[in-house]
Amino acid sequence: MDDLILDFLHFLQVEKGLSANTLVAYERDLRYFARYLEEEQGQMAIRDVERIHIVGFMAFAKLEGKSPRTVARYIASLRSFFHFLLHEKLADRDPMIQIETPKQAQGLPKILNLDDVEKLLETPNGDKPLGMRDQAMLEVLYATGLRVTELVRLQMDDLHLEMGFIQTVGKGDKERIIPLGKTATGVLERYLEFGRPKLRRTSERNDFVFLNHHGRGMTRQGFWKNLKQIAVRAGIDKPITPHTLRHSFATHLLENGADLRSVQELLGHADISTTQIYTHVSKARLKDVYKQYHPRA
Repeated sequence: MDDLILDFLHFLQVEKGLSANTLVAYERDLRYFARYLEEEQGQMAIRDVERIHIVGFMAFAKLEGKSPRTVARYIASLRSFFHFLLHEKLADRDPMIQIETPKQAQGLPKILNLDDVEKLLETPNGDKPLGMRDQAMLEVLYATGLRVTELVRLQMDDLHLEMGFIQTVGKGDKERIIPLGKTATGVLERYLEFGRPKLRRTSERNDFVFLNHHGRGMTRQGFWKNLKQIAVRAGIDKPITPHTLRHSFATHLLENGADLRSVQELLGHADISTTQIYTHVSKARLKDVYKQYHPRA
């Protein structure tokens, strides 16, 4: 099955142009399925996989504590995989027929209130290179709503600070232009002038905007680790991820009167229904305010 997985990943990379992160996710899902087949079904050929084996795999994943969201992702990956195998005549049947995707509870995105955002943005030590970098990353993230992958991949040529915007390429290789406010621009300019030059360890050209202490581009994992530490120092006791600032960016825009289409463009959502979840967040927050402050709530 290893060779079939590699063929599929090559197809996704060459024909579909999927990103490295997406390819890693597909590979992880399919190798988990391969492990199930090996442990529970023995050395089963892929041509022999039937619907009952997929149902068994779903039960296996649930028993291992996988969430409905994760199981749904497994099913989506397997659908694509078996569709590829059928198209390439590497399988005789599609075992995914009549397999239903597990229903997921649609939870509302977690966001920070304005006070917590302020505390978070003011916590990094802006007098040292790493602190300048962290402060700039947080300001840019909250000011633009970038995905963390887009943030760490920012190149120097993506910055157009004199005109007040940055450009990025998001999911589906979709380029978008995002305004950058004065506060974020000022913090970013300070990092670029005083912090970034000290983080560059070599004379080699490195166009990543945000560098780690080795002088290389920041990673998603590195930023997430820093963010959690900064949140603790800021006294924020709620769970926080890089996406929390993206969620907060969108929700605060809508709460202050931004229209849904504009927020969709800023976030880079292909479908406006994805953006609409933030209107539910705003309504939920309004209910909380009503309950807290109305005398007859």
